[in-house]
Amino acid sequence: MVVLGIDPGLASTGYGVVARRGDRLVALDGGVIETGADSPRERRLAQLHAEVGALLDAHDPVAVALEDLYFGQNARTAFAVGQGKGVAMLAAGQRGVPCASYTPQQVKGAVCGNGRAAKEQVCRMVVALLGLSGETPSEHAADALAVAVCHVNRAPLARALAGITA
Repeated sequence: MVVLGIDPGLASTGYGVVARRGDRLVALDGGVIETGADSPRERRLAQLHAEVGALLDAHDPVAVALEDLYFGQNARTAFAVGQGKGVAMLAAGQRGVPCASYTPQQVKGAVCGNGRAAKEQVCRMVVALLGLSGETPSEHAADALAVAVCHVNRAPLARALAGITA
C-alpha cells in the first residue's frame, strides 16, 4: 500500500510518500513544492497541480491523504491553503485516486499518541517510525509524511469496518 501525504499550502506544500512493507512503514519520497511569491496566484496553483500530478504518476499511490486546514487567526492564509488543497485533490481526482483528510490533531495522535504534540515531536516520531537516516526532513515534509502514516495506519481498520457494514 502506497500513500501520498500532502501538507497543503500555496508557498510551500509538503509531500511524503509512505508504503507499508509487511509490518514496517517505509518512506519512498518526501520534500517540499515551493512556488514563488512573485508569480501570479494562478501560475502558482498551476505549478502545484503539475508537481502533485507528477508525484501521483511517479508513485501510483492507492490514496492521497491531506491535512485539514487549521484556520488560526489569518483568514488570507487559510484561503491560500484551501486553494492548494483543492488543486492537490483535483490532481488526484483526475487520476481516480481517492482522497482522505485528517485534522492536525488526528495526525499528531496517530504519530505521537498525543493530539497536542509539538511539531518537533512529530518530526522526531516520523524519523523514528520510518527509520529515516541522514538529514531530518523539513517541517512541511515531516508533516506530509505524518499525514501519510496516519492514513496507512487507519486503512486496515477502515477496510475491516467496511467489511462489517457491507
